[in-house]
Amino acid sequence: MMRRFLRVGGLAVLTLATTLPAMAQSLEIGPGGLRVVPDDDRRGPPPPPYDRGPPPGWRDGPPPPPPGMRRSISDREAIRIARREGLRELDDVSRRGRTIRVDGGDRRGDDITVIIDARTGDVIDVR
Repeated sequence: MMRRFLRVGGLAVLTLATTLPAMAQSLEIGPGGLRVVPDDDRRGPPPPPYDRGPPPGWRDGPPPPPPGMRRSISDREAIRIARREGLRELDDVSRRGRTIRVDGGDRRGDDITVIIDARTGDVIDVR
């Protein structure tokens, strides 16, 4: 009987010893997705509250680029701007220096070229 008690007790201690390290971790769901957090990381600063709403100035558009870094509009933004100028069928998008050239056709099937400033998004010419 005593042997059996020692076997069961030893098995319980062994099981407990192997599960303790697994219980020292937790899962967090945040902006980066799901991650396993070791016990040491939970003692750091609490995560920022996610129910505060958008940061100040969010409605004013994206923040300006850092000083010394030039922002350029993407090809997708250039296509949207060209569509506002009458482009219906897209043929080609090309960049040359500070300009983006969007070629295509209008609703009547005529060829149209829209030249856009790559930094500001202003329409320079429509041909």
